[in-house]
Amino acid sequence: MLKKYSDKKILVVGMARSGIGAANLLVQMGADVTLNDRKNESQSENALLSLDKRVQLVFGGHPEELFVSSDLIIVSPGVPLDMPCFKSAASKGIEMIGELELGYDILSAFDYRPEVYAVTGSNGKSTTTTLLYEMMSAAGFRTLICGNIGKAITEEILVGAATAQGSDFYEKLRAFVSSLQKVVVEVSSFQLEGISGFRPKGSVILNITQDHMDRYHWMKLYADAKLRVFMNQSDGDMVVINADDPLTEDAGLRLIQRAARGARVAKALFFSRKKEVRGAYLDGDVIRFNEFEDGSFTLGVNELGIKGVHNIENVMAASLLALYGGCRPSVVESCARSFQGLEHRLEFVREVDGVRYINDSKGTNVGAVIKSLEGFSEGVILIAGGRDKDSDFTELRPFVQGRVKALVLIGEAAEKIKIALEGSTAIFDAASLEDALSIAKREAASGDVVLLSPACASFDMFRDFEDRGQQFKDIVRCM
Repeated sequence: MLKKYSDKKILVVGMARSGIGAANLLVQMGADVTLNDRKNESQSENALLSLDKRVQLVFGGHPEELFVSSDLIIVSPGVPLDMPCFKSAASKGIEMIGELELGYDILSAFDYRPEVYAVTGSNGKSTTTTLLYEMMSAAGFRTLICGNIGKAITEEILVGAATAQGSDFYEKLRAFVSSLQKVVVEVSSFQLEGISGFRPKGSVILNITQDHMDRYHWMKLYADAKLRVFMNQSDGDMVVINADDPLTEDAGLRLIQRAARGARVAKALFFSRKKEVRGAYLDGDVIRFNEFEDGSFTLGVNELGIKGVHNIENVMAASLLALYGGCRPSVVESCARSFQGLEHRLEFVREVDGVRYINDSKGTNVGAVIKSLEGFSEGVILIAGGRDKDSDFTELRPFVQGRVKALVLIGEAAEKIKIALEGSTAIFDAASLEDALSIAKREAASGDVVLLSPACASFDMFRDFEDRGQQFKDIVRCM
């Protein structure tokens, strides 16, 4: 089945981690691969260090002749599909798929194929993906974690095949894929735009809140991309849906209606912090699961290793998928208690003079900041700002009023945020993150929380959100 990639002229567009992974894997499978990026060569030097020397390179733009002369085009997630070069290729009937689809095709190519579990949503993806992986692994399943979490699916397949037994690459690939039982993959809206046959055994849509409006311009387009995660699921598959999010709940109810009419669709289960649902719901300080173990399985919220109201949702979602995937309730409970969360996601850094400093640098959109603020009642000094993704910051107002004691703004979006939230709290401008922390320390009193949750991308001042979070932690630790 995978021989279809051999001796084909394949164009990979985008020189990020996914593009590098796809190009290297395709070369190993015998394809004639060209990697194309709009950046110039000097801007891509670090990426080139991990690229197979057999891959041909075209920098500085997207020449139409390169696209229309290819047999297949693999698109990296960060590359928008509405560019003229893709339209030209489509007019010639050239197949275009995303890197996620390529990885899934390889995982599905052999007699034994691992079960794939996909996690998407605007916020909480990485935490839920990692927790699900921990549960699957603790249950004894041979599990691979990959995707938008920073481990490109093609890169992980290539690394795994390199260590497997076999006389040639295809035998190694077969041995590695056949050794897997579960694959847990974090998927973004960008990745889901490029799927065609991607069919996870289990999927979850955590939430859909405004994000990446600089790419989608219209909320429905963004929501539709997220909902593609279950478009190929059928009988025997399951999708877990947030019943507290109107967009996702509506999608789940429509799925149930289709099933009632005889359509072969995934079984829909829900999770909720606000009401009793079929799946998992919060009842006081207890999470109740009513679809497994004759309805008797519960988790105590106070026993969870990760804190914050949004993490209750993440635990419910991961647990539902884990239970569906064959994990015992005792394993799910143990992992939920021991899991301490991820770096840069509501990460406690230090307490100074009675003030707690929290790193939530991964809060790169308005919805993420709202969920973080919901975990605090008052006394928050919020550090926000960065590169705007065409967000509506006025949505923060009801969560800032009465809860945020002071708002300290940094980066390109500072003025836009200030206009959106003027009058809701005291607002201060800062020239740098160090300046912002100096102001926050001055404004904070014992019992308060200084929270870095920017609601913006980081690229105006930092390499990425990890760099922003690390600098925050470094400064706080030197206070």
